Amino acid sequence: MIQVQLPDGSKRPFDKPVSVGEVAASIGAGLAKAALAGKVNGKLVDTSFVIDQDSQLAIITDKDADGLEVIRHSTAHLLAYAVKELFPDAQVTIGPVIDDGFFYDFSYKRPFTVEDLEKIEAKMTELAKKDEKVSRSVLPRDEAVNYFKGLGEAYKAEIIASIPSNEDVSLYTEGAFTDLCRGPHVPSTGKLKHFKLMKVAGAYWRGDHRNEMLTRVYGTAWAKKEDLEQYLFRLEEAEKRDHRKLGRLLDLFHVQDDAPGMVFWHPNGWKIWQVVEQYMRTVYEDNGYSEVRGPQILDRGLWEKSGHWENYKDNMFTTESEKRTFGVKPMNCPGHVQIYNAGLHSYKELPLRYGEFGSCHRNESSGSLHGIMRVRGFTQDDGHIFCTQEQIQAECEAFTKLLKKVYADFGFSDIIYKISTRPEKRIGSEASWDAAEGALMAALDAAGAQWEELKGEGAFYGPKIEYSLKDALGRVWQCGTMQVDPNMPERLGAEYVSEENSRKTPIMLHRAILGSLERFIGILIENHAGALPLWLAPRQIAVASITSEMNPFVEKVVAQCKAAGLRAESDLRADKISYKIRELSLQKLPYIAVVGAKEAEIGAVAVRGRGNVDLGVMPIEKFIELAVSQNRPGAHLTN
Repeated sequence: MIQVQLPDGSKRPFDKPVSVGEVAASIGAGLAKAALAGKVNGKLVDTSFVIDQDSQLAIITDKDADGLEVIRHSTAHLLAYAVKELFPDAQVTIGPVIDDGFFYDFSYKRPFTVEDLEKIEAKMTELAKKDEKVSRSVLPRDEAVNYFKGLGEAYKAEIIASIPSNEDVSLYTEGAFTDLCRGPHVPSTGKLKHFKLMKVAGAYWRGDHRNEMLTRVYGTAWAKKEDLEQYLFRLEEAEKRDHRKLGRLLDLFHVQDDAPGMVFWHPNGWKIWQVVEQYMRTVYEDNGYSEVRGPQILDRGLWEKSGHWENYKDNMFTTESEKRTFGVKPMNCPGHVQIYNAGLHSYKELPLRYGEFGSCHRNESSGSLHGIMRVRGFTQDDGHIFCTQEQIQAECEAFTKLLKKVYADFGFSDIIYKISTRPEKRIGSEASWDAAEGALMAALDAAGAQWEELKGEGAFYGPKIEYSLKDALGRVWQCGTMQVDPNMPERLGAEYVSEENSRKTPIMLHRAILGSLERFIGILIENHAGALPLWLAPRQIAVASITSEMNPFVEKVVAQCKAAGLRAESDLRADKISYKIRELSLQKLPYIAVVGAKEAEIGAVAVRGRGNVDLGVMPIEKFIELAVSQNRPGAHLTN
């Protein structure tokens, strides 16, 4: 008798081995039809998997995250099946699941085109409607190698040949197509209904530029039609919000090949930068941080002492002078330790908080660069706190509360918290790890945060908190961090005088709220689709004249706005007012104030809010009062 325990704790007895699909059928026809896979004793398996001993079983459907994974994995195989039907000479290589979808790489005599994608997607739909059974088989490695060689699939044969010779490999067959795969897969192709091929790209075989360039086809797949539609809508919205396009449209910044991964900030973009930096400077001052500034380059010897040279030198830019090698700093922490070490500190001074808008450079690969989101030269809102072991929790708790306020001021309220805990290879005592991890967890609990533990993902020297925010499209951006580090201060000789008058090594907390200012500004631009809240907008108010006779009055209004601390400009062009309003609206200004003879006569302006919202005629003083109320962190334009 075999006992199968279900997630609700109930047990179902079977007098002989039974497949996952048969268990689902014994529960109900509806579940049997919906079943995509099973999870037996925590392992994901096909519905054809046979249970031959007492086991725990969960039936996986499209309502489960694992179910979506299986759908995407199976759709990648459906893509390869369709390609082989249409292009028999194409060779299949690998096709993994990725975020929101999948890709498959193919070797063919020419790259696939957009027109090819349309044909391939149509063939996938045709094959899915056949509802062909997906079956699993197992072959010894060498037999599998010969099988794929016989099919002319040299890449598959090469992949299998790299597997140890004493291992078997699993194959999956649907219709006329067989592929190498660990599985699991849906029981039949009819389960695959909601997919779309997105784009083609080039990819080197095994990621090596010395190998053949393959064609990579990207696709997405979802459990429900509405999920696919929502995803495509989000992509369309993301395209509209692309910070690179908006950067050109709003004249904020540009990048060019003469300085790869570096940003040329235009006046409008630099104004956003200045507002963000000055806001963060106030945050520093109001929360006990002393702003510091470290050198841009440091001797190789210091980077060796800190451990960065051994672990990070390939990502560092270097320079030489007088037979000495210097590293351009990729981070600010070693410099902050030098500032700390310049004096002798007592336990009474701790915690000691340093903050720096540190300009850093990292030699990122050219293929990974992306507008101002991924660059080589960037500035961090970097901070380091020197404290005792006992002060970690209080500092992390205060930092988390501060981070939540800062994110809220920028318009982000949905924050995701994750704690990375001790890895297998680590330094320090178990007691010190217990204390550090416990402090981080208690700090998040005290801040009322729901958090997830990432077991084993901490650095070798200490645990950390990752703070991620969600934007208007539901995209997740990891920005903030709090890292416990007893290692670097010890390596670089940082000490303080304890209560017992002995020398002790302080704990160093690496913390950032925004992370890279460049990246954070890119996130802001995309989150607000370029229509930044008034306090962040580089151009806040344009005052436009209807006729040239109104120009002196326009200049008077602009002067009054500037006196109130607003960024105002005049539009005195001899164009029709309708043209001016249309052109200024495209620049996403929060307010456009129009002045004609009637308005000038009564000392008023006709105000249009962003989105061509008519706010009516109002006295200058009332308009300025309205704008000033929006010109502060946390204020979000409501019109």
